[in-house]
Amino acid sequence: MTTAPRPAAELSADEARRIALRAQGFLGAPDRRAGVRGVLRSLGQVQLDTISVLARSHELIPYARLGAVGRTTVEEAYWTGTHAFEYWSHAACVLPVEEWPLFAFRRRAYRDRPHWGHELSPGAYDKVIAQLRDEGPRTATELGGAKNKGEWWDWSDSKIAVERALMHGEVVVVERRGWKRVYDLAERAIPEALRHDDLDDAECVRRLVRQAGEALGVGTRADIADYHRLKGEQFDAAVEASGLVPVTVAGWGKPAWADPAALATEPRGRHRTTLLSPFDSLIWERARTERIFGFTHRLEAYVPKQKRVHGYFAMPVLAGGRLVGRVDPAREGRTLVARQITLDGPKAVPAVARALREAAEWVGCDTVTILPDRVNLPALAPELVRELG
Repeated sequence: MTTAPRPAAELSADEARRIALRAQGFLGAPDRRAGVRGVLRSLGQVQLDTISVLARSHELIPYARLGAVGRTTVEEAYWTGTHAFEYWSHAACVLPVEEWPLFAFRRRAYRDRPHWGHELSPGAYDKVIAQLRDEGPRTATELGGAKNKGEWWDWSDSKIAVERALMHGEVVVVERRGWKRVYDLAERAIPEALRHDDLDDAECVRRLVRQAGEALGVGTRADIADYHRLKGEQFDAAVEASGLVPVTVAGWGKPAWADPAALATEPRGRHRTTLLSPFDSLIWERARTERIFGFTHRLEAYVPKQKRVHGYFAMPVLAGGRLVGRVDPAREGRTLVARQITLDGPKAVPAVARALREAAEWVGCDTVTILPDRVNLPALAPELVRELG
């Protein structure tokens, strides 16, 4: 465990919260000229997930920061012009192409270990590489089938081979088509100047620690290491050389580090009011969310229905730099239905109504409906209906 040097600054809990909000793009005017690609570069990664309620998470994340950017615009920003690639970071993530060299340490590690117990048939790997070279980008289905006739995890030889090539860095996911991965050779998809494994493991980790610290603004050892799923000891070995500076944060009870640029100016500006994907990097780490916002949140999509408290895909509502409630949304035709709403109190009503209206307009709904008996504070349901208009 790292023993932090003498802190460079002492931050109040409120200062740390505002630094985190600004670093994540929720405080201050959004950089609309940089757009979705600017959000991706700033965050360093955008998590992918199969669940689609209002939209998929990788669409919700730029929406939360930029507002009603077109969903087609989001996809094109990620997948055209070799600006991004998909790889394993915090989870399966879209990453800015500039980060390709930083994951050399992970590609090397994958080459040196077995993969999930999947046996690879002789010749299958070379066959997939040759097929991609001859035919261009292909899905696993187009390469010969994603799975055999058994259970979902019973991958076909071509699927095992192309996923192994992906982890090794010989193949890249260049887009999602109908949520299927589209694979291509790295030699075509990654610009030549970036397509190398020249950085040693220590340098890769040092740069990722720095990038995570900049994206978070301020964080503990666990916060920063978890951003790219680094090990604690990797963080310990890299943090001193990373350029992050040690700080103390009132009430955190743990050493913390901050981006020096985040400490140089006071975080101020306009706050976003928005629904947040549970996979948004502002809140994906539960302990950090509780520490910064005093807000406990858990994705309940994989919890049995009868045990859910807030709903299948409850989305926290951010307003005024605070998390003020939750909404579990669904779409029924051109109606956005709030299947369950949790309000922290009367002051949350206007913010929740605004977030719902904006989200509805973004996804092409012209009506918002709530279920009054599914509002945790029933007395506030009529006011919420009035706010929704």
